[in-house]
Amino acid sequence: MGDCLGWRGIIGIVVPSTNTSVQPESEALRPRGVTNQIARISIRERPLDSDQAFIEHVAAMRAGIGDAIDQVMTCGPGHLIMGVALEAFWGGVAQADALRQELEARAGVGVSMGSDALCAALAAFGAKRIAVLTPHQPRGDAVVRAYLEEAGFAVVRLKGLRCASPRLIAHTTEAEMGTSFAELDGDDIDALVQVGTNLAGMAVAAEAERWLGKPVLSMNAITYWNALRRMGIDDRLYGYGRILEEF
Repeated sequence: MGDCLGWRGIIGIVVPSTNTSVQPESEALRPRGVTNQIARISIRERPLDSDQAFIEHVAAMRAGIGDAIDQVMTCGPGHLIMGVALEAFWGGVAQADALRQELEARAGVGVSMGSDALCAALAAFGAKRIAVLTPHQPRGDAVVRAYLEEAGFAVVRLKGLRCASPRLIAHTTEAEMGTSFAELDGDDIDALVQVGTNLAGMAVAAEAERWLGKPVLSMNAITYWNALRRMGIDDRLYGYGRILEEF
């Protein structure tokens, strides 16, 4: 007999300890019969005002991923979401693929990462020319741009919000994100993308699709979509963006 609440599946989700957006946004997307189980990577809340601080922040997240996976796998999830978006883009396509394979080998189940999920979502819409919104400082923006360009997408415009610390990313308002989407949009854009798992952009991205008339892909929504589809769960979820409604 299966898990009483997660009789269709259990999703393990690994996030940094400072992240307050992945868990509630994932809960909003959870179909009946699926449960989400969270493991946290212990990191410091610190200013990200220098390259050295940024490098130390990324290293701390990377060092804690394995232990967080080991912890959450004890509850028996059938799939894992790696909710550390920047690490999923680091080093380009080959390094991201190697990271996913490493995490899958450790977990013993499939792993959805923001980079893979984003490529799959853009491919579903046939989008090639994109604009990107990030919470990052310039060093993080360069990592995201390099990955996407190597993956075959033209990054026509990119805006980094330069959030001052990991926890403060979640303080970005929907108004700020909506204004940024409007700034990034143009006739030369097929789709807009919001990366950064602590940037709570799911609701405003879904709304922006209606007034921009094109896909606006939020990181947590597309990663959860990728996890559901890879688990064989094909439910259409409405109100959280076209990717969950159409594909």
